[in-house]
Amino acid sequence: MGYWQERNQPYRPGQSVPFKVSRSKIELFMQCERCFWLDVRLKIKRPSGPPFNINKAIDELFKKEFDKYRNDKKPHPLMVEFGVDAIPFEHDQLDTWRETFVGIVSIHKPTNLHVFGGVDDIWVGGDGKLIVVDYKATAKDSDVGIDSAWQISYKRQLEVYQWLLRQNGFDVSDTGYFVYTNGRMDLDGFGDRLEFRTKIIAYKGSDDWIEPVLIKMKQCMDADIVPAVGQAAMGGECDFCSYARSRTELTLKALETRGKSKV
Repeated sequence: MGYWQERNQPYRPGQSVPFKVSRSKIELFMQCERCFWLDVRLKIKRPSGPPFNINKAIDELFKKEFDKYRNDKKPHPLMVEFGVDAIPFEHDQLDTWRETFVGIVSIHKPTNLHVFGGVDDIWVGGDGKLIVVDYKATAKDSDVGIDSAWQISYKRQLEVYQWLLRQNGFDVSDTGYFVYTNGRMDLDGFGDRLEFRTKIIAYKGSDDWIEPVLIKMKQCMDADIVPAVGQAAMGGECDFCSYARSRTELTLKALETRGKSKV
């Protein structure tokens, strides 16, 4: 039985089998060490929101669209419009690299972590370097960009993919791209059709932070005491932990009040 079949097993300190951590688990650690520890050690996960099925559909359609130009070995018209000197990258492992629970893989030897992430797309520039590409979709009145504070997670996502490709021996450009599409809200009606405007936004990434964070993640995983509320690699207090603490405090206060009333 291969270690990839143990994806749903909790982490056991000292285990010899590499432990799988996805790109999203790295992001979870950056947001809250406590939530991360509860997830990997006890398999207690954060409450999940509803699936973004429209975004998923757009991703799949983008992939089909860019694959057509990949087969033709030509740039997509959007790449021409936004001046990107590249064509979609062709590789026999691309479909595997795109799979959510498989993705691009690297075993980080200092921590024995099996790091993986499913990339949306990869292009190759005129200089021969690979370019990481991520598809994003939204719908809002204003123009799309990647400068909001909360979009740091988008940037880290792209940087993890850059790091994974480099760990597999590829020459990867520091500059990646977001293919960001925005649903139009300025039309007169729906009419069973939603129109979009799409931009290609360049982002120069750096993966220098990843290895130090993997070391800290492993130290967190090996600890037998759950991290305190508010202990996060990126600072600030976790909304999920704050809610759980407040709920517990109110429950205990209610039980105490009830107990006094019975005396």
